[in-house]
Amino acid sequence: MRGLLRRDPQVDILRVQDVGLSAANDPAVLEWAATENRVVVAHDVSTLAGHAFARVTAGQAMQGVFAVPSKLAVGRAIDDLLLLTGCSHSGEWDGRVQFLPL
Repeated sequence: MRGLLRRDPQVDILRVQDVGLSAANDPAVLEWAATENRVVVAHDVSTLAGHAFARVTAGQAMQGVFAVPSKLAVGRAIDDLLLLTGCSHSGEWDGRVQFLPL
């Protein structure tokens, strides 16, 4: 997160720790994100994506997930996230999971 903010201090990003969800499970994080109209960025590509797809299948709101594998180089992840945030408009990622790298 620090590297992302160093490159673009205007990026609107929160950590689960910042909103009291550090111990929350994936469905709770996705529910909070839906309520707050926020896209989730996660390293947990194996389980979070499945929960996100389940929300969409159930007709529940899901503002999107950017799934960043842990093995992806930090600089590449930052580049891709800045591209996604800089070139996206509100609602563009609703119901979608985007796996990085692009």
